[in-house]
Amino acid sequence: MTEYGRGPGPEPWHPQDPLYGDGGWEGQQAHIGRQPAYGGQPQQQYPQQPQYGDWSQQQYSGYGHEQYPYYDEQAHQQYAGQTQQQYQQQGGWNAADSHGQMPYAPDPGDPYGQQPMAYGGEQPDFYGTEDAYPPPVPPGHRRPEPEPETEAVPDEEEEQHPFFTGGGDDDDDEEHELESRRDRRGGKKPTKKGKKRRNGCACMVVVLVFGGGIGTAGYFGYKFYQNRFAPAPDYTGDGINETVTVEIPKGAGGWDIGNRLKQAGVVKSAEAFVHAQNTIPGGDSIQAGAYLLKKEMSAASAVKMMMDPKSQNVVMVTPGERNAGVYQAIDKKLALSAGTTEKVARQEYKALGLPAWAQNTANSGEIKDPLEGFLFPGNYPAAKGMKPDAILKQMVAEAKSKYDAYGLTSKARALGLNNAFELVTVASLVQAEGKTNDDFRKMAEVVYNRLKPTNTETNQLLQFDSTYNYLKGTSNIHISLKEINSNPSPYNTYRHKGLPPGPIGNPGADAIMAALNPTHDGWLYFVATDGVNNTEFAKTLAEFQRLKDKFNATSGN
Repeated sequence: MTEYGRGPGPEPWHPQDPLYGDGGWEGQQAHIGRQPAYGGQPQQQYPQQPQYGDWSQQQYSGYGHEQYPYYDEQAHQQYAGQTQQQYQQQGGWNAADSHGQMPYAPDPGDPYGQQPMAYGGEQPDFYGTEDAYPPPVPPGHRRPEPEPETEAVPDEEEEQHPFFTGGGDDDDDEEHELESRRDRRGGKKPTKKGKKRRNGCACMVVVLVFGGGIGTAGYFGYKFYQNRFAPAPDYTGDGINETVTVEIPKGAGGWDIGNRLKQAGVVKSAEAFVHAQNTIPGGDSIQAGAYLLKKEMSAASAVKMMMDPKSQNVVMVTPGERNAGVYQAIDKKLALSAGTTEKVARQEYKALGLPAWAQNTANSGEIKDPLEGFLFPGNYPAAKGMKPDAILKQMVAEAKSKYDAYGLTSKARALGLNNAFELVTVASLVQAEGKTNDDFRKMAEVVYNRLKPTNTETNQLLQFDSTYNYLKGTSNIHISLKEINSNPSPYNTYRHKGLPPGPIGNPGADAIMAALNPTHDGWLYFVATDGVNNTEFAKTLAEFQRLKDKFNATSGN
């Protein structure tokens, strides 16, 4: 050994020293009562080689045989057939050790074992850290591992699902990591507390869920019964003294009207209104408009009141009515001073929605009222607080929609007219001169025949009293020839050939359809023989003269 050796002789191995492993094969057998190895024969011992001197290695006969390696339990390589050799160290064995165990040979891999530490150093403690594994124990001193303690089984079976225990995925991951650490340290898993409290909360949640489901089913069941079998909620009586104006748009049905009345506080439910409308005769005749109604009325009272024209806050445009009359009605409904709506119409007519073909006519400078013929007949909501231009826009929009639907632009040329504006003018003449629907088609033919260049009877003069009355703002059937011939206005068709500058009223649907589909019987003349409702037609001047004489006799002219 060198000067770093162990001195004159190392101490024998001690079986209780954990750094030297087990006690070899003999040490293991001594505790389990087996026979010693090698048949109890003493093993050959060789004297220790001197520390200094001959460095040559001595050959032993045991090494001459073929050797086969194998690995034992301690993962040390052994060679079969090789005789175990023990070297007698200086100081000899302690064969009579108190443990009755063969002494350990020095570890050949640790040449400095059991030497004092140089320079006062200390060896590191491999088993003193908190997370270290327990030190190895020799087989002879090992004790059986204690059985794991089992947790007490609770009296009642507890729910393990995270929904009932209050756990979750994050809790499970964290708990799994903690358990892994405890297993490495040999610790015990702490028992969970508060499970019963969480079970109580889970039961409460279940009760609330099922209770809510039952309550919801009951509510919808009740609603289903009310909608199917129970009478609709409704007020009683004719309402209270508070009034409200309700606007009903065009095309609104019973449900739409009922919902609007309900929102205004007139009826209690739309269902009750629809039921009353379907029950009361004529209830389905309610039209668009603005209605002045009382609040908290029974559905039946509301239907009856809306059927009464007096309750309607509407402006009604009748077929053939002139714009002057419409302006006056709007002023009255809106409680405006006279002439207010007419002034708005003249100043803002371009912004009210007229079609382009109605604004770009050849004789637009001679037109008396640009909106004439474009306030389509019908009922329009008009209540106090509304603006005149808003009502006029509704009327113009309705006229434009109707004229587009009739296809006036495409059909005007086929009838010998220049544009759709002239076709509206023809329809207004038919509406003003005709008395019945049967008269309208004949009257349309009279207009077209007189406009023809081949007309030698009247030389393209219409000679209609209605155009002169429009000019004068009257409806006089007794007009002298002197008065007519002295007025140079372009609306005087006794002096000016062709059509007047524009429509003379607002034609209705029947007059428009007649202007689009006139008769072809050759009618050229007509006379209202009774001056009111009876209009007769003639094809020749002679026939016309007889009808004129009849009229003079009847009217006393």
